[in-house]
Amino acid sequence: MTHIDDSPGGALDGVRVLELGTLIAGPFAGRLLGDMGAEVIKIEAPGKPDPIRTWGQAEKDGHRVYWTVHARNKKAITLDLRAPAGRDIFLDLVERSDIIVENFRPGTLERWDLGYDVLAARNPGIILARVSGYGQTGPAAGRAGYASVAEAESGLRYLNGYPGEAPPRLALSLGDTLAGMFATQGALAALYRRTVTGVGQVVDTALTEACLAVQESTIADYDLAGVVRGPSGTRLDGIAPSNLYSASDGLRVVIAANQDTVFRRLCAAMDQPDLATDPRFADHHARGVNQDELDDIIAEWAARHTSTELIEILGAAGVVVGPVNTVAEVVRDPQMLARDMLVPHHDERLGRDVLGPGIVPKLSATPGRVATAGPPRPGTHNDEVYRGLLGLDGDRLAKLTDEGVI
Repeated sequence: MTHIDDSPGGALDGVRVLELGTLIAGPFAGRLLGDMGAEVIKIEAPGKPDPIRTWGQAEKDGHRVYWTVHARNKKAITLDLRAPAGRDIFLDLVERSDIIVENFRPGTLERWDLGYDVLAARNPGIILARVSGYGQTGPAAGRAGYASVAEAESGLRYLNGYPGEAPPRLALSLGDTLAGMFATQGALAALYRRTVTGVGQVVDTALTEACLAVQESTIADYDLAGVVRGPSGTRLDGIAPSNLYSASDGLRVVIAANQDTVFRRLCAAMDQPDLATDPRFADHHARGVNQDELDDIIAEWAARHTSTELIEILGAAGVVVGPVNTVAEVVRDPQMLARDMLVPHHDERLGRDVLGPGIVPKLSATPGRVATAGPPRPGTHNDEVYRGLLGLDGDRLAKLTDEGVI
């Protein structure tokens, strides 16, 4: 098991990020940037911590651990951006920073007189990564947005589940995570462009658009032939074989062999090589047309083997195969362990380490790392940032504290 890496550096070493967002999308983008070495300063209003600090399903001694993972590689300060003195301090931080991540409703920063024009006047190189439900423009821009609605409005949720049933939600806030990833991608692209132009820009990411962007050919299929793709249960219609199959021990495995070469290997492993030349299954299109019949043949064969046997037989034959793991299996998976994908995060509230996901992707020369972990309390790094970075003295800090600015 990997322990927290205290080695120096990272691909974004020297980049400073101000994280203003709450809940998932903004903090997730901040986490991704921090994972790659950026200095991420999490800003929360005094007395109003990010609600994500209380999220997570497991609880011990009144503490939950969602934020334990998402707080990694971050410093925590408190600052009231609505107060004139808080606004001035924030602009001092902007002057010394590279990226701002925020996921307020559009217009919020502008109401605080902190729109991009104000930020760029103070620091022309600043990059403002904005995440919202519907984007910063358009007729729906002012609406509040959550991942659940974004997944639905974008058409993504309609694709989930089984035909004729209410489309279920994935047990995660997928729309938020996708938006956080796209916001990070945009911020990094803007960071590169700044090396050419010397100026920053706004990165505008919508939850709905992030959900739309991952839908492959659904729009093109509809435009070309009026095809409205719907849910297809455990498989993809027209892509065969690629499905869940029940083993003799009651467990399910995914068997995917929709390429001609892989399908031939599957047929040989099943001791039914003639299936590969059967006109019903001889190529991708034919297998898609006869998908139900092919699934029945594979299901009958799979049911004669345990899940372990299926994975061994098909894996040795070069067929794509894998179990349907719960998190209980994932944390013991040798491949995940070998790839440092199960990393302990020390939670000082609990006095113990809590496992969380490792760094994705893996960089060969400047790998990401969990340099710090555990949920820093709101304002933990006030002294470090306000004294060390901005040079404020004790009297000024005491006055700002008394006034509720920090």
